[in-house]
Amino acid sequence: MTDEENPAQAVGAKGTRGALARYRVMAYVVGVGLLCLVVAMVVKYGYDDATPVAIVGPTHGFLYAVYLLFAFDLALKARWSVKGTLLVLVAGMIPFVSFFVERRVTRQVRAGRKL
Repeated sequence: MTDEENPAQAVGAKGTRGALARYRVMAYVVGVGLLCLVVAMVVKYGYDDATPVAIVGPTHGFLYAVYLLFAFDLALKARWSVKGTLLVLVAGMIPFVSFFVERRVTRQVRAGRKL
């Protein structure tokens, strides 16, 4: 039976299951990191202490780059549209959005639907 005949099996397509797992982990890591960055920005501008931003900022930037790679890898393997791919990539830049998008992406990929 092919993926076209049984879309629920699309997650079983070569590499998709691993790509989804990597994406999910990074979506949560980037989401938490972005929230930490927001707290660090409050400390910087509210309490005039730039130390947390100096630590969290570059760390979040690196982790976001990894998130972009994993999300793009999943997009290629799951054959997403350009629009769906771009929306998922941008989701890591807005606080809390990566959590919601991760759930939607997981449901769509497991159901064998494209974004």
